[in-house]
Amino acid sequence: MKLSTASADLLAQLQSVSRVASTRSAVQALSGVQLAATSTGVELRATDMEIALRVPLAAEVAREGTVVLPARLLLDVARSLPKGAERVELELRPEQQDVEVIAGSAKFHLRTLRAEDFPPLPGVGGTDADDTVVELPAQAFVDTIEMVSKSASRDETRPILTGILVSASGSELRMVATDSYRLSVKETALGVALDPGFEANVPARALDELRSVVGTTGADLIRIGVRSNQVVFEVGGAVLSSRLIDGQFPNYRQLIPDGYEHQLRISGEELGDVVKRISLMAQKNAPLRLSFSEGELTVSAQTPDVGEASEPVPVPFAGEPFEIGFNPEFLRDGLDSVGSDDLILKLISPLRPGLIEGADESGFLYLIMPIRLNV
Repeated sequence: MKLSTASADLLAQLQSVSRVASTRSAVQALSGVQLAATSTGVELRATDMEIALRVPLAAEVAREGTVVLPARLLLDVARSLPKGAERVELELRPEQQDVEVIAGSAKFHLRTLRAEDFPPLPGVGGTDADDTVVELPAQAFVDTIEMVSKSASRDETRPILTGILVSASGSELRMVATDSYRLSVKETALGVALDPGFEANVPARALDELRSVVGTTGADLIRIGVRSNQVVFEVGGAVLSSRLIDGQFPNYRQLIPDGYEHQLRISGEELGDVVKRISLMAQKNAPLRLSFSEGELTVSAQTPDVGEASEPVPVPFAGEPFEIGFNPEFLRDGLDSVGSDDLILKLISPLRPGLIEGADESGFLYLIMPIRLNV
């Protein structure tokens, strides 16, 4: 293998693909990046056996071949190349079992990893008759991910909840995520009709990585291939694949109350700013307190040995005063997802979940469980 490429292109693509390389596997090749140079072009590839990413690299191929190099080391080398060196050459030296990297006056020799231990990576098109392949607008897809991904659990002991339930049918895309303390649902009109549709529980980590890939490529469309245990995304020449999560995703509709005692229209920007300020005093697992009285909401927090804060916000509240507590981070996440427009806050009682919705029928809802307050 021998190729030449722009130093900036190599760095940009390595920054994307190296995030997927394994940091914990006993198989050393999985900590590497595979460089595959053929007559049709060059690809950089990485996988941790759960998620895999293939990205194209614009390069001039003098000699075809495939090598696997340590991902972290190769990225560090690409970052440290001389500033005046616009091109970089990489050449496999089989006898020395290394790759020579030359950029300007700098020269590196990087030992290769066992290429035979690096697994083949899938493409979108499958051979199974049950495979589903659809095309969706890329920006609508990643915007929907962004609104729900924070609600996915990071607790690997409950793998079902570490995923985002993605379903697309007709002309609607829906994503659902929950960690059992909050629930996010976002429905997005696609403007295109899908036939067939699909539903899959995709690891949130894979979808967050897809957001980065779409941002890098700037592509307009995502091509999605769904199989019995795997999903593959193709966008702008990059291909990201992921295992699907086994098991039944919770019936989230059962978690949403049928009715509410109070429905308050509030400025999302105003309430969000207040919550961020007052949350500074909600430390060491202290709750954020929302106290409702006639025409007013007071947001407050107190942490012993740290301090306290409170701030009133005018709201159209009427009825018996009550106080409800929330995890400050979870409440901020919900408000950030709605954005600066008006929102609808729906409440029942201090011990029942609250609901945040966009007032503009955005198709987004955020259910958040309360924290029992000590008077």
